[in-house]
Amino acid sequence: MDKTLALSALAALGQETRLDVFRLLVRSGAEGVAAGEIASRLAALPNTMSAHLKILSHAGLVRTEREGRSVRYFADMTGFRDLLAYLMEDCCNGAPELCQPVIQAVTCNC
Repeated sequence: MDKTLALSALAALGQETRLDVFRLLVRSGAEGVAAGEIASRLAALPNTMSAHLKILSHAGLVRTEREGRSVRYFADMTGFRDLLAYLMEDCCNGAPELCQPVIQAVTCNC
């Protein structure tokens, strides 16, 4: 991941609704959530939610799958992992054992 994409991802997550969307999609896992359902669950207007989802998508944090006339959104765990790797790239100045608690905290079976 380059610096520009990292800044885009951090900026996307730096807004309350988009952070809520991303966390909702992470919780939903492989099932994802339909666009309208995201707006409903977070009590947001559909057109506003569409703008938020577009920003998250451009930041590499969400991906979509079309289901007929509907679009289902998923957390892009590869994009998220790349962001975490970028942030931790120079972790602990050559002493990776110091970073182990952080790595264990973000490790999951997804």
